[in-house]
Amino acid sequence: MATATAETSRSAAKPATGPHGAEELPSVVVTSYNLEVRDEDGFVGDKASRSAFVEHLDALRAHLKRNGDDPLDGETARISKKELDALLKDGDAAEAALVLSAVEGFAQSLAFVIRRFARLKSWAEIERIVIGGGFRESRIGELAIARAAIILRTDGRDIDLVPVSHHPDEAGLVGSAHLAPKWIFEAFDSLVAVDIGGSNIRAGIVELRQKKAPDLGKARVWKSELWRHAEEEPSRDEAIKRLGKMLRGQIERAQDEGLRVAPFIGIGCPGLIEPDGSIERGAQNLPGNWESSRFNLVDSVRDLVPAIGEHDTEIVMHNDAVIQGLSEMPAMQDVGNWAVLTIGTGLGNASYRNRSKPKRGS
Repeated sequence: MATATAETSRSAAKPATGPHGAEELPSVVVTSYNLEVRDEDGFVGDKASRSAFVEHLDALRAHLKRNGDDPLDGETARISKKELDALLKDGDAAEAALVLSAVEGFAQSLAFVIRRFARLKSWAEIERIVIGGGFRESRIGELAIARAAIILRTDGRDIDLVPVSHHPDEAGLVGSAHLAPKWIFEAFDSLVAVDIGGSNIRAGIVELRQKKAPDLGKARVWKSELWRHAEEEPSRDEAIKRLGKMLRGQIERAQDEGLRVAPFIGIGCPGLIEPDGSIERGAQNLPGNWESSRFNLVDSVRDLVPAIGEHDTEIVMHNDAVIQGLSEMPAMQDVGNWAVLTIGTGLGNASYRNRSKPKRGS
């Protein structure tokens, strides 16, 4: 029986008419994001999420338990990435082999997902995929990425897989530097960025360091604040109020330290972003209803931070995976088409076409 699929995304078929969730950015065209590819098992991306790795490991442990050979204790979901990394490095042979077996299973799943994405028009010419998200931060994540790359190569697929170079938590902030034309930042040395997720909200100041790298390749997070909102279960309004307090605090500290903060806030948020700054869908894991027609995140943030320095605040919002991928934009200039996958609670995704010709051999 043929496999049933359905695909929806924000793509070139729905061009943006405003600054938020835009298809055309200063250096790239966003050819797709937030793809929702389905097969008979559900969303294909779920096969390469953090929970999918847990399922691989748990299934292996279930087989071993039948003979009393499971070398691990406790619930699989409660074993942290650091603990699994430690088992690889310092565990006995049985423990290390079990973790490696789970890595192999997950790598096969990741390669399967990439093959499926590569069948889409927006991914057909992808030459390189940046892998981000919290899972990439671990050694087991790095091994799974490298193994998936080998699997794809042996299949004859000429696609590079590279881990995101910034810390995954910081990539979601640094990418905001590529949401606006560079001339906007000519009189400034930093900007404000927000990364909103289903468990955490992070707000910080990104140093542009344009003198070191005019292409923003040396941009970095100066300071940031993390709020684990999932632990407090706030309402939507409480979350927005807290975000405003975080932003004002970050701006004040940066200005006190002598940074020239641009009147610009870049926001990364889950879901499909409408040109007016509303969220069409995909924000179901955020506290409260962020998809309501009576709620606009951009307007809410602007009300809380109406000005930075002597200028009115400009805000640009895009999907969080799009922004995390943009953090790697300076390193992607030797290819024409590239993409990002962010492995976390789910699988975030975006694809890009560079607006300049590839600089081969750079």
